[in-house]
Order: sequence, then structure tokens, then C-alpha cells
Amino acid sequence: MNDLQTHLTNYLEYCQKQKRLDEKTLRAYRIDLTQFFNHVQLTDILEVTPKILENFIAELHQTYRPKTVKRKIASLKAFFHYFEYREIIERNPFNKIHVKFREPTLLPKTIPLHIVETFLSTIYKQQSYAKTAYQKRNALRDAAVIELLFATGMRISELCSLNAENVNLYDRTVLIYGKGSKERKVQIGNDDVANILEKYKNDFQTEIQSCGYFFVNQNGKELSDQSVRRMINRYTSLAAIDLHITPHMFRHTFATSLLEADVDIRYIQEILGHSSINITEIYTHVAMSKQKDILTTKHPRKNFHI
Repeated sequence: MNDLQTHLTNYLEYCQKQKRLDEKTLRAYRIDLTQFFNHVQLTDILEVTPKILENFIAELHQTYRPKTVKRKIASLKAFFHYFEYREIIERNPFNKIHVKFREPTLLPKTIPLHIVETFLSTIYKQQSYAKTAYQKRNALRDAAVIELLFATGMRISELCSLNAENVNLYDRTVLIYGKGSKERKVQIGNDDVANILEKYKNDFQTEIQSCGYFFVNQNGKELSDQSVRRMINRYTSLAAIDLHITPHMFRHTFATSLLEADVDIRYIQEILGHSSINITEIYTHVAMSKQKDILTTKHPRKNFHI
């Protein structure tokens, strides 16, 4: 291995064992850093200059969206900070670079509440009309998955990695490990949601005990996020919903609905597991539609006859 490859291997090991980063983050680091190495064609980290970094960043801007560029720059910055920390380099070339660009604000896509209701109704109808035990169990699990996604606003990755012991249906709480292994506990506040989770748990008890995860497939394996996406697509089609629905849209809809119900944004931040209130504040832009509706239909000026 050349010098940079050796450093990359050591760095990823450091990120895994000492920083305890998850596999998804490690994979992103590996992709981003390998791309940089292939671009610069250098073997010695000491040969990397601010000018080389500036040229690479300029090319990134020509190829990727701002959000992706931001992530790739963050991967590089963390890598060179590691070199500085390990005293492999005396001067971090990023110290000579001022990287700042405006990332366009993409408003979260939500699902109209009547469509969420239609979507859930379709799952429950499939469960009622199922012709085989296999189909009935699948629909039961699918209902539990969507109900929990919408009831807690949890991420799809958090739902799929949910351990059985972290779902307490007696206390109606779910212990969630989010990004960076940050821990939060979310209450299940709805009786119907608690009941469907209880039915699911009782029916899938053998599979759950076998693999240790709360959500499983009928082979007793951990439920994958791709399986959830396929399941959502299937019920969207069955319900004749003309909208592309993703798992994350349930999280956006959850947050926006609470905000429109006048829930304090700091409570929403805590429930969602956001590290900064700035991240949660994006939902205030979405809630403006509610404001428009209020001021159009409720303001007394509409009743004036002048």
C-alpha cells in the first residue's frame, strides 16, 4: 500500500474503534477520501497543498449538488484534522482555505394528513381481507411499521435497527439510538398505535426473540430499509395514491403536524433527536402554509363590506 492508502486504513480504523462511527458514515468517508486520492494522484500526504484542495473543491462544485459537496468537504476536513492531531503534518492545508457557500434550502416534503389516513386504512383493509396467514402477518407487521414511523417521527434507519428490549409497550416508550449513538426516549401516545404494536409483537414473538430486532421479516431476519421502501410503494399503488412517498416523509409530516398544532419547537427538536434547533427550524417554513390558511379564512377583514 502507498502512504495515503495506509493513512486511510488507519484513519477508518480510528473512526470505527475510537470515534465509534456507524458503518454508513465510515462508508461515506471511504468513498469521499478515495475519490480525493484518485483525483490528486499523490502518494505522500505532505504533498497536499491548499491549491490542490481548492482545485478539487472547484471540481466538486461542477459535478455535485451543494449538499453532497458539503459532505465531501467535511470528510476531507476531518481527515486532515486527524493528521494534525496525530502530528503527521505540521500545518493543516485547510487552515489556508476559506470554504463557504450557500446551500439552497430544500423544504421537507410532507404527506397530506388525509393521504396518511388513506394509506393506513389500505394496510388495515389488506390485513382484514388477507386470504392466507402469510399475507395477514405481513400486513400486521406493515401496519405496525408505518404506525410507529408516524407516531414517533423516527428515522427509517432507527426503526430498522430498533432492538426488541428498547420497545417497552407496558410504559409505551421507545428507546431510540440516533445519529452518533445519541439516545432519546419517545412516548407512544396513541392507544391504536400501542395496540397494533402489541398485536405485532405477540404474533412475531418467535422471530423477534430469534434475531433480537423488534421489526423482522417472516424469515426471522432484521427488516431492511429497502423492504420498508418496497412496502410503502406497494400500499401507495394499492391505495391509488398519486404521490411518491418515502419513509422520511412520515418524519417530516410528524414534525410539521406538531408545529402546526402549536407544539413548542424545542419539544419537537428533542423528539426528533436533532442536535441543533437550527435543523428543526426548517419545519417553520413548511408550517407557513397553515399560516396562510389561517389568515385567509379566519382574519376578520374578509367580512368587511366596503
